[in-house]
Amino acid sequence: MEKQLTGTLALAVFTAALGSLQMGYSLGVINAPQKVIERHYARALGVYDENLSRRGGNATEHEEPSNPSVVMYWSLSVAIFSIGGMMSSFLVSFVSDFRGRIKGMLAINVLAITAGLLMGLAKMGTPYLMVIAGRAIMGLYCGLSSGLVPLYIGEISPVKFRGAMGALHQLAIVIGILISQVIGLEFLLGNDDMWHVLLGLSGAPAILQSLLLLLCPESPRYLYIKQGKVEEACKNLKRLKGDYDTSKDIAEMQAEKEEAMKEAKMSIWRLLRSSVYRQQLFVALMMHFSQQFSGINAIFYYSTSIFQTAGVGQPVYATIGVGVINIIFTLVSVILVDRTGRRTLTLVGLGGMCCCAVAMTVGLAFQDVYSWMSYLSMTAIFLFVSFFEIGPGPIPWFIVAELFSQGPRPAAIALAGCCNWTCNFIIAMFFPYLEGLCGSYVFVIFAVLLFGFTVFIYLRVPETKGKTFEEIAAVFHHKRGAPPSKPQEEAEMVQLKSSTEA
Repeated sequence: MEKQLTGTLALAVFTAALGSLQMGYSLGVINAPQKVIERHYARALGVYDENLSRRGGNATEHEEPSNPSVVMYWSLSVAIFSIGGMMSSFLVSFVSDFRGRIKGMLAINVLAITAGLLMGLAKMGTPYLMVIAGRAIMGLYCGLSSGLVPLYIGEISPVKFRGAMGALHQLAIVIGILISQVIGLEFLLGNDDMWHVLLGLSGAPAILQSLLLLLCPESPRYLYIKQGKVEEACKNLKRLKGDYDTSKDIAEMQAEKEEAMKEAKMSIWRLLRSSVYRQQLFVALMMHFSQQFSGINAIFYYSTSIFQTAGVGQPVYATIGVGVINIIFTLVSVILVDRTGRRTLTLVGLGGMCCCAVAMTVGLAFQDVYSWMSYLSMTAIFLFVSFFEIGPGPIPWFIVAELFSQGPRPAAIALAGCCNWTCNFIIAMFFPYLEGLCGSYVFVIFAVLLFGFTVFIYLRVPETKGKTFEEIAAVFHHKRGAPPSKPQEEAEMVQLKSSTEA
């Protein structure tokens, strides 16, 4: 009898999720010690005013680097991470298929450890060059990891728990962000003496993951469908699910393999041009657009100043409180996603965020008139983050694999990942300018976008919970109004396959 959940499965999912935890840590770690790192950049560039340090210990948060070189190198330190992610996300398909999911994750850990060493040793060399190089290499790692981790977890998860285990990728990311916020506090590692250790620890999870990956089974789907290793696939199925009759799973994989053989293994360019998958691709990309352009990163950027206005003595601890809320509601999503469904949770999340963005705008606009309005803003932040983690945060990462079959799936995951990283880069680069231009009314823009995304999800996104690819494809054809004729669809698939073989 199939046990579904075993110790080996738990170990495999935990090990893979260490890559997501590392990604979350790398996303959050750069913010806490910003002023400290800028001072070291200024010293290395020879533009630091030593009179500031003689006035007493660490400089205050209100000191702003006036030198344009420091500002430029700092901005590059933050933005280069997203650029690395954008570039490497296109290689997810190649890395995952070349030697398998496990060996792929092992290989990219070299990047993470190299990045950690560069940043950890930054004080011994030229700080700004070593940090920028380390962040770029870590970005390359995270772009690959953000595709490999959901792919591996999705392939080894029992259908009954596929959504919950898929959401663990996002849970590990928010745990990583919280860890970086906590140990980045000034009295721990976010100070002049230890900031390089804080950044260097970015590579630490890769060492643990490399050791544990040696104990994890390769994806049975990869072994059977890509490699044709039937016995090894059966053996790994039993390791993951217990000692049971694997014939049902093997039959399902055989059907998927036969379906995959009928399909061309699509390049990204061919997927973009194919009319057969256009609807699914549009939905997949819009899900990632809605995640990044929801304003969640803007909320994290703005939260400290809102908490200061509300009279919180130590706003950094309130920001950590937001991180805790992040984790709690991602856990809620893990519990609900296979019961309530992907579409419902995404709609609830985006709709709630839209209302919170409106409340935040009102609170910020009238906080000088009514002092209690600042508390409205603070409450809206906590609720905004809660609604994000219920649906729009975790679901886009794994729904792409559910929308596509074996042939176009790797290209679709690569495209969605690149879309996510590109949007992340745009928000990181341009939100500060947008906030300076619009002030407290900047959240009106996000409220309008969130409303649009909510309407789109309601009208165009089907529920994928428990459905096969054929059932999902049929829903898209029905929504299109008139399904394409079978001969027309088959003709396009034959054309795609023949051109691939050529």
